[in-house]
Amino acid sequence: MARLSLLSCWQLWLKRWMRMAKPQRKPCRACWSRSAIWLLPCAPVFPLRTKPPDDPAQFSPERMSTPYRVFVIGGGPAGLAAAEVLSDAGCVVHVVERMPSLGRKFLMAGRGGLNISHSEAQEKLLARYGAAAPWLAPALAAWTTDDIRHWMSALGQESFIGSSGRVFPKSMKASPLLRAWLARLQQQGVQFHTRVDWTGWDATTGRLSFTPAQGRSDLPPDLVEPCRADAVMLATGGASWPRLGSNGAWVPALQAQGATVVPLQPANCGFRTNWSAVMRDRFAGTPLKPVALRFGDHTVRGEVVVTATGLEGGALYALSGVLRNHISQHGQAELLLDLRPDLSVATLASRLAKVRPRESLSNRLRKALRLPPVVAALLREEGEVPVTPQALAERLKALPVLLTGPESIERAISSAGGVAQAACEANFMLHAKLGVFVAGEMLDWEAPTGGYLLHACLATGRAAAKGALQWLRETRS
Repeated sequence: MARLSLLSCWQLWLKRWMRMAKPQRKPCRACWSRSAIWLLPCAPVFPLRTKPPDDPAQFSPERMSTPYRVFVIGGGPAGLAAAEVLSDAGCVVHVVERMPSLGRKFLMAGRGGLNISHSEAQEKLLARYGAAAPWLAPALAAWTTDDIRHWMSALGQESFIGSSGRVFPKSMKASPLLRAWLARLQQQGVQFHTRVDWTGWDATTGRLSFTPAQGRSDLPPDLVEPCRADAVMLATGGASWPRLGSNGAWVPALQAQGATVVPLQPANCGFRTNWSAVMRDRFAGTPLKPVALRFGDHTVRGEVVVTATGLEGGALYALSGVLRNHISQHGQAELLLDLRPDLSVATLASRLAKVRPRESLSNRLRKALRLPPVVAALLREEGEVPVTPQALAERLKALPVLLTGPESIERAISSAGGVAQAACEANFMLHAKLGVFVAGEMLDWEAPTGGYLLHACLATGRAAAKGALQWLRETRS
């Protein structure tokens, strides 16, 4: 009877412990199957597998027989994704980040709601990557939107699909997901070294070279010469938002090794135009919505914002690649704005004709079409304003704005250019530097906002890590 009473007390305590524990903290099956009352529950479990074990599509890396030492340069999404795969396979992984903390751009992306992927069909999603789609296709096929959602769920962060098809965590924040992710990596033995700058390879020894950064006075013992690495994963980002860590300083180091690097350029950025003083002073920060933008054969509907130097916004970001390339060749680009995309020219002309001609331009547009004063200012920017309802309606459906260039790369959401496809093998290893793999925004690809940027960073990080594991098995075993 005493033993039964003791067992009942243990079961009661265990139930209370389970209610207080974190969602992922649970005893393993072995603990449940044994009847010994002295057996304690096992440690917290953070499983890497995000689908049932019998799902052949889920990558489950084979454990390495030798604990190879791998350095991941860059603590953003691509670098952390690579570190997760490598450490789960048994590698000794060191993540080196020059900023004081990890995932800074990841956190910035989550300020307005972390849009981590898009739920559209795989073929349509792949087309968002333009000329780089065939190159990225294997990585994206191996890490789909569903895979990302399962992975988030395993980290305790459920997701949902918005009305636009975009995928968000239910918390709409990046920080809970990042905390859970870093906790998993720490449990898998990943070592983090912040405030350390990677400067390339030592000219004498050929090994990795590091220097203290961000006020740090010395290097961690693991990074002091001679610093031996069996493989290196580069995921230092492009050159957008340098205050968050990615500054493009890696370009000379790779070029010195013989790798081809396409010049870094702003992507998903605003564009400059020559506004008048009135436009700059009175209407900077004013949104235009809904609006349709047309350039050549490309039309995008959405929202743009007038800035002191030009225009920016999601609809414009989607056209940034073609606009940037056209301006680089011709010096400028004429963008057409449809300020009432839901109405035809005939409807606009009919409504304008009902307003008294004596009204001011702003009043005519407000009363007839519910357009804000900024539209009248835009019409005046392009010269003489049409007088007749028909001509004014036609101008409102195709208002030209002359763009003179993109905003600086420091203000861009992402960057184009990077390590060329011709410089890499299919597994993202550099031809010029065996054992060095590249992932994320360092690669020469670009995509619009909407979850495509983060998706490709995660996918290429994992794909490059798999490539590194295969290379280590084939060359070091």
